Amino acid sequence: MDTGIVAKRYAKALLKYTEETGGGKEVFRQASSILLSLTQVPELRALLDNPVSVSDSRKFELIAAAAGEEEMRDELKRFIRLVTGHRRTQMLTRILISFIDQYREANGIKTGRLTTAVPAPELEERLRRLAYEKTGGQAEFITKVDPSIIGGFIFELDGYRMDASTAAQLRRIRRQFSEKNKRIV
Repeated sequence: MDTGIVAKRYAKALLKYTEETGGGKEVFRQASSILLSLTQVPELRALLDNPVSVSDSRKFELIAAAAGEEEMRDELKRFIRLVTGHRRTQMLTRILISFIDQYREANGIKTGRLTTAVPAPELEERLRRLAYEKTGGQAEFITKVDPSIIGGFIFELDGYRMDASTAAQLRRIRRQFSEKNKRIV
C-alpha cells in the first residue's frame, strides 16, 4: 500500500474532524510542535518507527510530550490514539506533514522563507504585512540567518523569489565583467 496515499487520507480525516469541532488552529499548532520534535529528535522517530520497541500507550505518551507543555487537544489525542492503535506510528511524520499542508491550503496560509545575513525582525514583519496585502491571507515565514549572503535578503513566497542579497549582486557583476571581456578578446 502506498504510504503517501494513506498519510493523506489520515490527514484529511483529521482536518475534517477539526473543522467540525472548531479546534483546527490549536491542533495545527500542536501538530506542528510534534512534527518539529520528530524531525529534530531522530531517536524519538526511530522509537516510534519500530513496531516492537515500546507499547502503544508509551508511544502515545511520547507523542503527547512532543506536543509541548500544554495539554493536547481532545481531537489530537483521539487521532494519535487511532494512529497508534492501528500501528501507523511509522507514518506519523508523513501524516502530520500532510495535515499541515492541507490545513494551510484550506485556510489560505501562505508559507515563505526569508534568509538574511543578520537577524532582521523588522524586515520580517514588513514582508509579512506586504504578503498579507498581496495575497489577502496569512503568511508564515521560516527565517534563516546565513552570513554567506553577505548582506541584504532572499525572500521566497509561493514560487516567487526575490534575491536582494549582496552575494547575488556580486555574482551578477562578475558575470557582466566576464561577458564584456569575452567580447573584447
